[in-house]
Amino acid sequence: MAGHYPILFMGNRGRVAHECILDTRPFAEVGVTVDDIAKRLIDNGFHAPTMSWPVTGTLMVEPTESETKAEIDRFITALLAIRDEIRAVEKGEITAEASPLRHAPHTVNDLVADWDRAYSREAGCFPPGAFRVDKYWPPVGRVDNVFGDRNLICTCPPLEAYAQAAE
Repeated sequence: MAGHYPILFMGNRGRVAHECILDTRPFAEVGVTVDDIAKRLIDNGFHAPTMSWPVTGTLMVEPTESETKAEIDRFITALLAIRDEIRAVEKGEITAEASPLRHAPHTVNDLVADWDRAYSREAGCFPPGAFRVDKYWPPVGRVDNVFGDRNLICTCPPLEAYAQAAE
């Protein structure tokens, strides 16, 4: 990833331990956030890595021994494709707000509904590294994480229901 994403906490020989912290903070200058990158990884079928820990605005990538080399290569392909999308924003070819990064993750509804975005349906729904046959489709598109974190809504049954069930 060196040369594509700044990497934090490398040893004096340029190596990292079992995890790698990608610094996405420089991309904020053009409006691309760590959330944009994490949600775009969902379009590739990956659960986003740990975000903003131990450093705000970063992604901690920690591949496990259970992943195959092919799966790790697919993850790298996805990150490089996302970096290309960031470069398009940096060059002014598209704004961050109009980019597939900001509209991620893309749903089945995005695939079949009318398309009025500044990028192709193919680029949005099937980015490099994404499976075409066995693709994961998230049930919802972008949500406001901060609003959700600050405004919790409990959908649990009322406490009385638990008391009745215990009888």
